[in-house]
Amino acid sequence: MNYRHIYHAGNFADVLKHVVLARLIRYMQKKDGGFRVLDTHAGIGLYDLSLEEAQKTGEWLDGIGKLMEADFGPQVSELLEPYLSAIRELNPEGGIRFYPGSPKLARMLFRPQDRLSAMELHPEDYVRLHRLFEGDHHARITELDGWLALGAHLPPKEKRGIVLVDPPFEEEDEYQRLAEGLEKAYRRFPGGTYCLWYPLKKGAPIKEFHETLQALDIPKMLCAELTVRSDRGITGLTGSGLVIVNPPFTLKDELHQLLPALKDHLAQDRFASHRAFWLRGENKAVKDD
Repeated sequence: MNYRHIYHAGNFADVLKHVVLARLIRYMQKKDGGFRVLDTHAGIGLYDLSLEEAQKTGEWLDGIGKLMEADFGPQVSELLEPYLSAIRELNPEGGIRFYPGSPKLARMLFRPQDRLSAMELHPEDYVRLHRLFEGDHHARITELDGWLALGAHLPPKEKRGIVLVDPPFEEEDEYQRLAEGLEKAYRRFPGGTYCLWYPLKKGAPIKEFHETLQALDIPKMLCAELTVRSDRGITGLTGSGLVIVNPPFTLKDELHQLLPALKDHLAQDRFASHRAFWLRGENKAVKDD
């Protein structure tokens, strides 16, 4: 309840999460039928990077601030286009003042038949999120603990969906809670595509987290990680990861192109790295760089 994403909006972790979310949405849209995005920890939906909070940390400068004018090859540019075009649409005069959170980004990429369910527990943030989508019949905004949504709001009536779980990691047991939440949600909606975000930092129980996930009775789990700096002498965030359950068959190859490009542009020191690998399922991996 103390976490406020405005301090971190648009940082390198948001970039990885939102690039992959955009790819998942585009894949879902290859079929005519509608689908639902369930965002369990939605935040306020849209962030003004000119505000004091965002300027205080300046994290977006080392995230989205490095990408808008970057020179990518044609293949990577095509993969990034849904994400970057949404940001350009929010900033028609150029530059980067407004940055979309996950619910806003998803809504901007939707077709008429696609739907959003966004959960936010923080009272003030819920009010702002609700106001952002007020009158939008494609979006349902609920003041609710996102962990509860993994039971109460699944499966979606569309029977197709992306479930984004992006907790603030304020508590020490959040990695375990994330695994338990996935297990519960998967039992209710085994055909869904799940995207779970987690932080990388010194001392984080990543190995144990991965082993817990591997022990679940879930056939396909793809993992993508991006580290932008060394954790030597640093207690804060040095990278972030995503676990994608039931990933599109195209995603592994897309990560093979995207991760090296993101690492090259977002690296903060020479220790930056990336990796993508199967926790369960296929045994082929994208090598570290």
